Amino acid sequence: MTRDTQPTTHEPDRSFAEKALEMAGKTEAEAQRTGAVDRADDQVEELYDERFRTANSPLHRAVWDTTVPAELFDHVPPVVTPEVARVMEDSLDVVRKRIAAGELFGDDEKIAPATFAELGDVGYWGLLVDQEYGGSGAPFAVFASFLARMAALDPTVAGMASVHQCIGAVDPVSAFGTPEQRSRFLPDLASGRRLSAFALTEPGAGSDLTALKTTARRDGDEFVVDGEKLFITNVTPGRTVGLVCHVDDQPAVLIVDLPEEESDSFRLVRYGLHALRNAYNNGFELRGFRVPAENLLVPEQGDGLTIAYHGLNKGRVALCANATGTMRIMAASMIPWVHKRETYGQPIATRELVQQRLGRLAGYITAADALVAWTSRLLDEGYRGEMECIVAKVFGSEAEKTAGIDLLMRTHGGRSFLRGHLFGDYVHDFLAPSIYEGEGEMLSMALFKSLVKDHGRRYFEPMANAVQAAGIEKMRPTDPKVMWAVREPAIEYGKWLAVRRLRWASKPELPAMPAALAGHAEFASRQLQKSAIEITSSMLKYQLALADRQGRIVELTGRVMDAAVMLSTALYGARRSEDVVALAAEVACDELHRKLTGRRPSDGEFKKLATLGAAVADGEFPGVEDATHSEILMNY
Repeated sequence: MTRDTQPTTHEPDRSFAEKALEMAGKTEAEAQRTGAVDRADDQVEELYDERFRTANSPLHRAVWDTTVPAELFDHVPPVVTPEVARVMEDSLDVVRKRIAAGELFGDDEKIAPATFAELGDVGYWGLLVDQEYGGSGAPFAVFASFLARMAALDPTVAGMASVHQCIGAVDPVSAFGTPEQRSRFLPDLASGRRLSAFALTEPGAGSDLTALKTTARRDGDEFVVDGEKLFITNVTPGRTVGLVCHVDDQPAVLIVDLPEEESDSFRLVRYGLHALRNAYNNGFELRGFRVPAENLLVPEQGDGLTIAYHGLNKGRVALCANATGTMRIMAASMIPWVHKRETYGQPIATRELVQQRLGRLAGYITAADALVAWTSRLLDEGYRGEMECIVAKVFGSEAEKTAGIDLLMRTHGGRSFLRGHLFGDYVHDFLAPSIYEGEGEMLSMALFKSLVKDHGRRYFEPMANAVQAAGIEKMRPTDPKVMWAVREPAIEYGKWLAVRRLRWASKPELPAMPAALAGHAEFASRQLQKSAIEITSSMLKYQLALADRQGRIVELTGRVMDAAVMLSTALYGARRSEDVVALAAEVACDELHRKLTGRRPSDGEFKKLATLGAAVADGEFPGVEDATHSEILMNY
């Protein structure tokens, strides 16, 4: 597909995934839709240099190579220029002042237009836009770590920067727009004159991107769009959206400036939604809505699905960054309460259970901080980073959910349910990230597919092709005809398996680290190496039926993700100068170790948790002191 033409229809080559599903007895429609997604994934891969593609990514290599590249799980502090630092500090000051004045939100409890405007004046909305188009051109690692700070003041303001610059119109135009399109759209997007969103979800299309029904029909110099979008964060009249639709039966993306008022061709679809309470979330209908044809984004490779997939990784990292700030707000609300509340004449800050809750919270924050630093570094270096960004998103969202319910709510007790309380008012915001940017278990299956794709092509696809070449319709391992047909590729697979079983426990090269964290890093590395045998054994056992073993896929992937979090966290903790952060990293790794092995916590681990929690209660954990927190309700 070239930039000066419309998408063209053709009969694509069938992927191995498509052929395998057909051999497994799936319907032609399901196989074709899976094949379309598989091809879109391949097209995204081709956007990257070979050394930065999935098969050469840190997580893929940690599982399938014979040595874990531990250095690629580490973080490298990014360089912040004075200009970018000024934009970030000015943005934080805007939010602090408006919070203090009670003016962050409007009467409708949504972010006030004046807040958006003031943030635009200081450059907040253009941090990821190149300088030539009026932005700051900040590295993504700088932006991601800054989002965590902003989220500690207000998660919705931080989230809007992610929606606008990561998954909204900024990334699609920056990555896939022509020079003319970038010059036309990016200055207004950078200034905040046009805030943006990404319109993908439809009433019948969520994770299945092939079920999209919105269409754009060419009519002269315009496209005529018909369809409905749903659950679109940051959509109101006057915003700009990256609209995923079908053009000539192929997925495409149009940049659409929504009008300032509703009309017969543009209508908002309003509904009651608990999350996100301080942001607009609407659907909209387009009926005969006209968009200039010059607004069509045409990637050099791929189609609209390629564009849709591209920006999601930044959004997933930003979601994890938002979780770290949100959890710091939780800690900031818990600290004054645990000193105020007494039982039997002593503040509950002295009680082991409460200390352990604060300790666990610090561990979750540190692990999420580590994932943000690690994954944003990978994206800046040029890696596709899909699997690693999924790890960050899933851990961050699950940690925020657990922290909100098991730690924040339990500590505040009945006051949690008062109107005006952090938990009572924002519990849905704590839960929503586990759905946003892809539901966690669905993403686990997507990660598994990426993780096994190269291995399957190398060893299992030749066997399937041999079966097809022999005219055998079904892959039955016990069938003598199948066994004879696959004999040659089976020998190659057997050689790989034999070598891997002998070498899976290779020790990684680690930097100088505290002994406890080094032990966790080595354990996590062994677990990642061991998972190769566990995964390939499942592929061999279930073969073409593996796609239907979703429970097993999620379980296998969960163990890989936990080990990856553990390794990154251990390395991050070792790099930080604060003793309390190193201890929090150790606590997070202890919990992950127990999860992977099923062992019970030791007395030493209980003591470690309590020691960390006491330090948090005394205000020693970094970043909590600046977090926004409300006054104790029903004080006495």
